[in-house]
Amino acid sequence: MAIDFFWRIPTHGEPSSHRSRTPYRGDWPPGDNAQRKPGLAGGGADGFSYVEYLTQIAQAAEISGFQGGLIPSFPMTDEPWVISAFLARDTKTFRFMIPFQPGFLSPVTAARMTASLQRATGGRALYNVIPGGGGPQQLWWGDPVAHDDRYGRTTEFLDVLRGIWKGGPFTYRGRFYQIEDAGLPFPLTEEEYPEIYFSGSSDAALASASKHADFYLSWLEPFDQLRDKFDRVKQRTAALGRKIKCAVRVDVVARPTEEEAWDEVRTGFDRIDKATLERFNSRGGSESVGAARQSRNRPATVTSYKDLIIEPNVWSGFGLLRGGQTNGIVGSYDQVAQRLDQLVELGADAFILASTPHLEEAYRVGEEVLPLVRGHVTTPALRAVG
Repeated sequence: MAIDFFWRIPTHGEPSSHRSRTPYRGDWPPGDNAQRKPGLAGGGADGFSYVEYLTQIAQAAEISGFQGGLIPSFPMTDEPWVISAFLARDTKTFRFMIPFQPGFLSPVTAARMTASLQRATGGRALYNVIPGGGGPQQLWWGDPVAHDDRYGRTTEFLDVLRGIWKGGPFTYRGRFYQIEDAGLPFPLTEEEYPEIYFSGSSDAALASASKHADFYLSWLEPFDQLRDKFDRVKQRTAALGRKIKCAVRVDVVARPTEEEAWDEVRTGFDRIDKATLERFNSRGGSESVGAARQSRNRPATVTSYKDLIIEPNVWSGFGLLRGGQTNGIVGSYDQVAQRLDQLVELGADAFILASTPHLEEAYRVGEEVLPLVRGHVTTPALRAVG
């Protein structure tokens, strides 16, 4: 069985290692714009822009055996649809996993944008559909729709998207969308429908994923919990007469020895300021069921990096080092590959990996870890773009 591997493109800037939270590459530092500093990938006097840095990461991932990359979408990032178009010009096989929340686009517009990107890139676009985590960030987007309603809206959105893709005339009358005689024009109808990676841990998410997703995407969780989640979504999907694959989004720290890997984590943890650690211990701020599941798997109070080792080679403190999900894999090259193999055994068919800094680590993980994972294959060639 071939396993798909994707890398992550840091569209919000990044520090130079796990040992620092201060952005060094890219020009998206948090807070006051006065913090922006020209430098590596920051648009300095040498004319080297952050987009060119992202291009280098995509090229490194492509060279190192990754099928493509996730291009994150948050309030503090660039727009992934636009970044994908830039990266497409300087890569050949690299696929663009575009995350978006269906409430922010008309499904008709999304279909036209995606089919056009498919046509221009030789079919390299795919989706990471995110119904939304709720809370203050959801309101930042101007979206007050309640949690379960967002999943209902997502299901309708994907119903319409698939119906339009066939060329029409397509008419749809749902709760959230009313479409009359819509459809893509030729030759856009000839383009491959994008693979759909679907995120979400609630029952409403699993129900929506079962109907439309090609891959159900989860953050890393304790392995038994992840096996249970994968089993549930596969059972729901089978009841609809469909099959679904599963994927895991996980950060890694891989080094020649386990000691070196944990030393990287320990040094990063020791440099965390008190306020950041207190916020981490408070556990609040999101409606996301997935975030709540991760939070429950760590101790009530954290004082040492060792407190966050929840399974062999699994550390739940990555959110302290760079924000976002908390669980990741730490170990030697062999150990990281072995943990990935275990995830394959419990049902994972694809991975979205990441590590900081993304450029150098794309080479390290691609060259030292991926060849050790059973099921890893060389990136397949896609059809040529005329």
